[in-house]
Amino acid sequence: MEILGSFLELGKIILAPIIEYYNHYRGADEHLKNLKRKRDDLECKKSDIELEMRTELVPGKKPKREVKSWLQKVETINEEIQKIEQEAIRGKYLSRMHFGRVACEKILEVTELIDQSCGFGDCLVIGPPVRNGDELPTRALVGESTAKRTLEKIWEHLLDEDFRIIGVYGMGGIGKTTVMKEINNRLLKERDEFNCVIWVTVSKAFNVIKLQNDIACHLNLENELSKFKDETTRAGKLYAELKKRKRYVLILDDMWKAFPLEIVGIPEPTSANGCKLVLTTRDVNVCNGMNCVNIKMELLSIKESWDLFLKTVGCDVLNIPKDVVEGVVKECAHLPLAIITVAGSLKNVVDISEWRNTLNELKTPVKGLEHVDVVFQKLQLSYKRLNDKKLQRCLLFCALYPEDYEIYRENLIVHLIDEGVIKSMSKRQAMLDKGHTMLNKLENACLLEGGSHDEFIEKEYFVKMHDLIRDMALQIAGPKFMVSEDVPDEEEWGKDVEKVSLLSNRESEFPYISPKCPKLSTLLLQGYATIPDSFFVHLHGLKVLHVFGGRIKSLPNSISDLENLTSLRIYRCFDLKRVPSLAKLTALRSLDLLESATKEIPHGLEKLINLRYLSLRAYNQEMPPGILPKLSQLQVLKLNCGSDSLTVNGEEIVRLKKLDFFKGKFCGLNDFNTYLESLEGGPSHYVYCTRKTKPASELGETVKLLPKDVQALAIFGGQNLRFFYKCMKSVCIRECEEIEDVFSYSFTFPLQSLEIVQLVKLDKLLVLFREEKVTPAPMVPPGTFSRLKEFTICECPNIRQLFVLGVLLNLANLEQITVFRCLQLEEIIARPKASDEVDKEEAKEIVEIFPRLRRLTLVISPELNTICSSSNVILCDSLDSIEIEECPKLKRLPLSLRRINGQLSSPPSSLQIKIEKERWELLEWDNHDMKMVLEPCCEFSYFKAVKSQCG
Repeated sequence: MEILGSFLELGKIILAPIIEYYNHYRGADEHLKNLKRKRDDLECKKSDIELEMRTELVPGKKPKREVKSWLQKVETINEEIQKIEQEAIRGKYLSRMHFGRVACEKILEVTELIDQSCGFGDCLVIGPPVRNGDELPTRALVGESTAKRTLEKIWEHLLDEDFRIIGVYGMGGIGKTTVMKEINNRLLKERDEFNCVIWVTVSKAFNVIKLQNDIACHLNLENELSKFKDETTRAGKLYAELKKRKRYVLILDDMWKAFPLEIVGIPEPTSANGCKLVLTTRDVNVCNGMNCVNIKMELLSIKESWDLFLKTVGCDVLNIPKDVVEGVVKECAHLPLAIITVAGSLKNVVDISEWRNTLNELKTPVKGLEHVDVVFQKLQLSYKRLNDKKLQRCLLFCALYPEDYEIYRENLIVHLIDEGVIKSMSKRQAMLDKGHTMLNKLENACLLEGGSHDEFIEKEYFVKMHDLIRDMALQIAGPKFMVSEDVPDEEEWGKDVEKVSLLSNRESEFPYISPKCPKLSTLLLQGYATIPDSFFVHLHGLKVLHVFGGRIKSLPNSISDLENLTSLRIYRCFDLKRVPSLAKLTALRSLDLLESATKEIPHGLEKLINLRYLSLRAYNQEMPPGILPKLSQLQVLKLNCGSDSLTVNGEEIVRLKKLDFFKGKFCGLNDFNTYLESLEGGPSHYVYCTRKTKPASELGETVKLLPKDVQALAIFGGQNLRFFYKCMKSVCIRECEEIEDVFSYSFTFPLQSLEIVQLVKLDKLLVLFREEKVTPAPMVPPGTFSRLKEFTICECPNIRQLFVLGVLLNLANLEQITVFRCLQLEEIIARPKASDEVDKEEAKEIVEIFPRLRRLTLVISPELNTICSSSNVILCDSLDSIEIEECPKLKRLPLSLRRINGQLSSPPSSLQIKIEKERWELLEWDNHDMKMVLEPCCEFSYFKAVKSQCG
């Protein structure tokens, strides 16, 4: 039996392949028919996917890699099946069995491809990469152990798949935001963990629309989202976009209330999408309401508090009794903000009595504020220690602005002048200097935070209030201040209120109320389309009225009866066409209508004989004769400039003897020259405009030289004028039809003070420097452009080269280069022709250029082929932004990174490169590794018209 069984097993082994071959032979025709049917199913699937992909493939998007690979596999297998069918027709007896077997195999492959196509998801294409996030400025962590321990705990939770929503809570001023900024920056450096970071500051006045807009900005979705006003529709759009993203971290800083994620449009973070949500708050109930895993931000230890205090106080405390110093530190209750603030108030104080007095004040509760948080009591000490009523009033005034609001210094100082915080002086500049000094003191005392933005011609500086300081200020002001986003009901307007701020971030309806507030002196309004006439009927004590933004079209006529009004400012109300009569407002000292849409000179302007500040907009008319001479107290006169703007008579301007600042348009060059002849010192900033109706040569007029101390000059529509002086810092030349060159080699002084140069719409501009015919190879004066920080050239179609080698050696401080629509430009940096042969040997040495360059923008310059020669490179150390669009002939991007242990260092985490994908692939590199290292910084895009480059 065992032998028989062995024979049977052997027989099965021998017969199995024979049976399989026989089945392939017998069913070959059927297998081929099945293969054809499967192939047809696959073709239908392929057609559907290609059609859907064409629908989704809008500019800026590209097919997913898995889709492209699948389509290639389909093409390959179709060719193989076609070959099988052709050979089957010519097949012989033995090959019939072969084709049957091959057909079966291909049926399995086709079935697998069909199944694979079902896993592509809802979208077949991907968009341009969302920006990774922004590196945030931060100071060193306060409390090496406590703060870093918290930071590491947050980091561990971020990397742990079990935690999706993380809440960081702690009292105000404890350092939550500082730690999260460190987390944000670490996430950007370690990009393997998450794809991008989205940082949004929520603040106390939670607003769904604002939060949606802030998130949309990080997703390049703001334009799409702005089309919809309904919160639910917007939430759906935002949800759809966020759902496409994978592995992002959303940081919501400074939350004051919990909310359902779905009302904003934030998908629930899950292990499937790999996303995380981190929030910071002062209230642990907010964390609980958001279903967070909670991490508490602890106070500083005794040692950390002591170290921070000594570091901040900035003086030797050995002469101060130790028990006094320790007592002061102890009373700060281990809170970083309180320690910094109190230590700042004692900075460089060496008198023992002041230290003892400070300790006593810290131990004494603030009267009338029993229910105020202990932190306010500590912070109020700094407020008291200002020992200056005007500084205190300045700080309290800042609290009228919304939370996290950036208050531009110049505007704030003007408001302080209007409020009487800064007393009237004979010179306007003296008042501005006083204002800056006050703000500097508040910044130094850690009661205000400073910052700046790059604006036209020069930087704009602002101050901000920490939200805890703002809360403290409002507590101190008490019922004298009313601050709200919405207009309170009439019964809520207290009789003791003195200052009211109704600054709304959204367009709101103003209710029909008529409050009776006899002490109300200051009113700030924003975001209202209409204001009822009844509102001002009983506000006869009002002195300061400022209206910001919104769609307001007219002001109520009742404003005309506010006879005590000293300041009326209308700011960014571009729908406001007229203002009511001002004839009765003879107490006005400040009238600002420049940033409105008013087209006519206000009625009664000639009656405002006490005006010190007048900023006005009107069109297609001359200032009526006789008005300006009546305004003899004017120190500042600002008028809109443009081809159809208001013009003034030069002789009338000359009669304004107290005028410190003038911006406006003269009726003609004779008026301009009349004004110049009357000047002694002269303004430091100039905007020079001429009409384009007739050239200066036809008018028979010439422009006299400007005062020698001019620092900033803007020329609009002038002729070939050269006004350059040793102290000049900024020059903008725009729409000057005859200019062929801007500077001259023959200047007897170098342009070493210039920091900003802007050249816009100069159709005949050929070169920057005019070459005089006195020498064959003119030399650039030493120091030329040595302080230049920003260089912008826009829509200058005939210039071919920008900087020559002699200038290049001086451009060590250049931070920004912008080139826009210069159609004939070939080279950014070019050597003078005469030196080409001489410097061949020197060219072999690699020279680093633009060591401080932060931003390089090259847009729509079709002939541009060279940024610099092959011997020059730009180190990426300081670079933040590179944008190259529509420059098809540009072949080399001369970027370089430092080497560390033979390896290229990482580029700055803030670096973003915007460039077309095709152009990136065609670029030539000195070191091919540079391309691979920099590619993660790229945001590949199609060309989009850039309007913002030249203002």
